[in-house]
Amino acid sequence: MKVDTRRTIFSVLCVVLLSGCALLSPVKTDTKQYALTDIPLDLPSERTHSGTLLVLFPDTEPLYATTQMVYTTQAYQIAYFSQNEWAETPSQMIQPLIVETLRHTHYFSEVLPSPDFGRHTFVLRSEILNLKQDFTSEPAMLRLTMRFYLSREATNQVIATRELSVSEPMRERNPYAGVVAANEAMVTLLRELAALVVDNAN
Repeated sequence: MKVDTRRTIFSVLCVVLLSGCALLSPVKTDTKQYALTDIPLDLPSERTHSGTLLVLFPDTEPLYATTQMVYTTQAYQIAYFSQNEWAETPSQMIQPLIVETLRHTHYFSEVLPSPDFGRHTFVLRSEILNLKQDFTSEPAMLRLTMRFYLSREATNQVIATRELSVSEPMRERNPYAGVVAANEAMVTLLRELAALVVDNAN
């Protein structure tokens, strides 16, 4: 066999082997991460009271106890985006927003996030019931629902409970538009929460 022929066969084998390796290598995809960061900035400033408030970590429906971002395209069907996700779980993102919002009311002498279990007068518990991008409507909607329980620590008595729900239109039918709508919905919900807490913590 001539030298040139052997070189040609060797080159072909190298190309085949390299192609095979490329096919076996996992395909790299860039996952985009998003966060809930917005709070209402136009809250009325209340007269500060001596009471303190402990904000517990929100409970979450199992569907939302993940960084995966939920959407639906037909009734009774739920799915997760494959290349778009939350930077943290909804509970991890929402608890600091609740704390900062209630601090901005200036109603309490201190607002504490769990696991800080120092002395406190009131406790705020919450549940995340719904946080999904709904493509079954026109326009698409971001659905956010939470339930809140405000209790007095001394008696463990629930003094206020309410389910707050916001449906925010999405400007486009894509995951990023859903994130923008989620932040807008969060602002609306937090404004309603601040009024609920201030009206009942007395």
